[in-house]
Amino acid sequence: MSEELRTVWWEADAVCLIDQLLLPHEQVVVRCTTPELVAHAIKSMQVRGAPAIGCTAAYGMALIALQSQAETVPALLADLEAGKVMLDSQRPTAVNLAWATDRLLTKARQLSAEVATPQALAAALLDEGHAVLNEDLAMCHAIGDHGAPLIPAGGRVLTHCNAGGLATAGYGTALAPMRTAFAQGRNIHVWVDETRPFLQGARLTAWELHQAGISLTLITDNMAGYMMKSGKVDCVIVGADRIVANGDTANKIGTYSLAILARAHNIPFYIAAPTSTIDLTMEHGDLIPIEERSEEEVTHLGGRMIAPVGVRAAHPAFDVTPAELITGIITERGVVTAPFAEGLRRVKEGA
Repeated sequence: MSEELRTVWWEADAVCLIDQLLLPHEQVVVRCTTPELVAHAIKSMQVRGAPAIGCTAAYGMALIALQSQAETVPALLADLEAGKVMLDSQRPTAVNLAWATDRLLTKARQLSAEVATPQALAAALLDEGHAVLNEDLAMCHAIGDHGAPLIPAGGRVLTHCNAGGLATAGYGTALAPMRTAFAQGRNIHVWVDETRPFLQGARLTAWELHQAGISLTLITDNMAGYMMKSGKVDCVIVGADRIVANGDTANKIGTYSLAILARAHNIPFYIAAPTSTIDLTMEHGDLIPIEERSEEEVTHLGGRMIAPVGVRAAHPAFDVTPAELITGIITERGVVTAPFAEGLRRVKEGA
């Protein structure tokens, strides 16, 4: 897979997405021609991964503006405020969603006194959506540049879920250091957790790495400890959906377990995420809302029921890894290490 993979883009009058529910067997483009279809794509996980959700939400706000029937700028602002509430409600854990809608709404408010018509404001918001996408691509490449040196020569990296090009505008966060190291000619190998119950690792990360020609081995989630104890893992790099002020980090369910295993085996554990994923308004991880998804995603696999009829299932989609288990947080502005509170504020504010 080339670096030119597009996960989210604007085409004519629609937000276009690769339908990640159908990968790796089908590569289908979904055209979201209404804000409601954008919301559905986020909720249903046709698009997933915090940065990709942010890019999608930014374009969703632009689509709201372009399709609004408002005859005045104040009326358009009201439509955007309502649209933000609708989009934000689709997935509560990934902070990039609200970050993107906040950015577009703030831009609209700033421009409201300068533009004469709702149409002019809508055009400006589409430009802002393009900016969010382009900035995400640049941030991901910078994360790769900062993170690649953390992978030792011949390094064997374990990753969880999918934080690659499919989870961003096209290059990845957790996979960015691996892609960059590989592009530099370094001989690396990636252990890919399958990531039950949605199988983002097996379906998406394995597909990305295989297409890119990067050496990988797919493992079930419960093999990670064995691989670490066997001396086959040199570091762990995962993505993030929200990093709070003290460094506690929410990521796909199962990440916390990996962090504990890594600490037990003295293996570096890294988070890779853009500064847009940092939420300084939350003091610690206990405050992060955890999305509860359908029981059916646990009781069924590939549309086939694998549990007895009537059995209940739990499905928290994320867990929170405490800061003390994290070796470093790789951002586009550098690697943050403990004490995280000071470093995260510095990179978030661009100092």
